[in-house]
Amino acid sequence: MKVLYDHQIFSIQIYGGISRYFVELMKNYESDDEIEYKLSLEYSNNYYLKELNHLSYNTFFENYSFKGKYRLLNLLNILNNKVSKKYISKGDYDIFHPTYYNPYFLNYLNNKPFVLTIHDMIHEIYPEVFSSKDRTREWKRLLARKAAKIIAVSENTKKDIIKFLNITECKIEVVYHGNPFDIYSSHNNLNTILPKKYVLFVGSRRGYKNFNLFIEAIPTLLAEDSELYIVCAGGGKFTKLEIEKFKNLNIINKIFYYLVNDTLLINLHKKALAFVFPSLYEGFGIPVLEAFACKCPVIVGNTSSLPEVAGDAAVYFDPTDKSSMLNSIQKVIYNDELKKQLINKGTERVKEFTWGKTADKTKKIYEEVI
Repeated sequence: MKVLYDHQIFSIQIYGGISRYFVELMKNYESDDEIEYKLSLEYSNNYYLKELNHLSYNTFFENYSFKGKYRLLNLLNILNNKVSKKYISKGDYDIFHPTYYNPYFLNYLNNKPFVLTIHDMIHEIYPEVFSSKDRTREWKRLLARKAAKIIAVSENTKKDIIKFLNITECKIEVVYHGNPFDIYSSHNNLNTILPKKYVLFVGSRRGYKNFNLFIEAIPTLLAEDSELYIVCAGGGKFTKLEIEKFKNLNIINKIFYYLVNDTLLINLHKKALAFVFPSLYEGFGIPVLEAFACKCPVIVGNTSSLPEVAGDAAVYFDPTDKSSMLNSIQKVIYNDELKKQLINKGTERVKEFTWGKTADKTKKIYEEVI
């Protein structure tokens, strides 16, 4: 069986959950004699692609920053698009699996089937977060209707697909992600200078990620505990508006930002009192598995797919209620016995999510479609 993946997400992301997902699929298929994959790609600076053994592509000034680089990267995306169209038109594959939602390929498939993975319905639930020029909702709806099968990354996402896109349930299969840190969890600690006591926030801080409410909930705790800090990992450096907010809340000296790779992120988890995830909506919630894998206690909002993924291995709060959030944080970070229980449960819970399972279930969907 031959599967063709396209360039889309690898032209957009250097790091990110979606590109990691597709790389993990391809990594698993490299050792599977029954499946052969190709990736229609000429240029990419994606971090995870380096883990693939059977792939040839070019990077573009990967370790250099200069004015106009991102405009040039957009031109490379156009080149990747042309390369993909050639691969797709050639038809040397049994099934096509686009890596994002641009429908550019529809006129080149020549009746070949395609499978679409829908990672979340954030564009539909929080349209105000995105530019009026963003066509993701329109494209996703079009591709969902034309796809032979849809893969949803959680039962909650499946429900949202049915609700917002009016897709029949029988067309959708739920396939969970795996643990992102499977091969990294044995890394030695780094000599990174960190606060002795901190709670960890990971990833984007925009809109529905609910960082603002989290920051508004915690100043009294930071004031009461002079040794406690907040560490933010990834998501971009603090903006001027964020810094101004920290000053107004009198926490500017109690919060730190780190640009992270996987190794540093693991160490941030390992040394944290807890990982706090106040997001209002997640299609799956990979950061929860990351925390479990690193033996970090998890405190998370009781919304969307998060209870589905975290199970009984987390302490939950109402992500719209500052008091609920604060109480949950206090409940965990000052209770060593509870932290041990959460770590033990998380260690068991994360074993249920492997990329091997993800790849096997995805392969069965390909076979069913063919």
